[in-house]
Amino acid sequence: MPVQEEKEQTTEKEKEYIELLQRMQADFINYKRRVEAEREEQAKFAKADLILKLLPLLDDFRRMRETMPRVVAGSDWAQGIKLIERKLSTLLEKDGISRIEAEAKDFDPREHDAVSYEESDEYEEGKVKAVITDGYKLNDRVLRPAQVAVSKGRTRKSEDAIPASSQGKRRMFPMYYWE
Repeated sequence: MPVQEEKEQTTEKEKEYIELLQRMQADFINYKRRVEAEREEQAKFAKADLILKLLPLLDDFRRMRETMPRVVAGSDWAQGIKLIERKLSTLLEKDGISRIEAEAKDFDPREHDAVSYEESDEYEEGKVKAVITDGYKLNDRVLRPAQVAVSKGRTRKSEDAIPASSQGKRRMFPMYYWE
């Protein structure tokens, strides 16, 4: 085999090895980035389990504040309870917890859990009428959806209702009314 051919084969193999090495290096860099991103994501949401256990406590503090008798509300004891609630809320906010605003908003199944569907003159259909239990997000990810009552819309008008003269005369098939 001539020396020239041998040199060409060697340089071709060298080029292949260099390309292979460059691909392996790029793959390794991408792997490192992916692992680092996963580690950051895991660190962000590692506290989620503990926070989920603390949220009912925060709910209880809020319910206690809202239902506290006026006679007790001004006492030092009641002020201490309110302070504890504020500290807990502040602590959770610093860790990326935010309350889901739901009242009068459009129902969103990703953020809300519909507990009831009620008629309302105040809210149009599909709007959240009332919040039963607050929902929370952790770094823009829903941790616990808000439990809400959703509006059906306006109540039926009297002309839509069954006429009073035929109300007591319904038989087996409610779609047929006779006098």
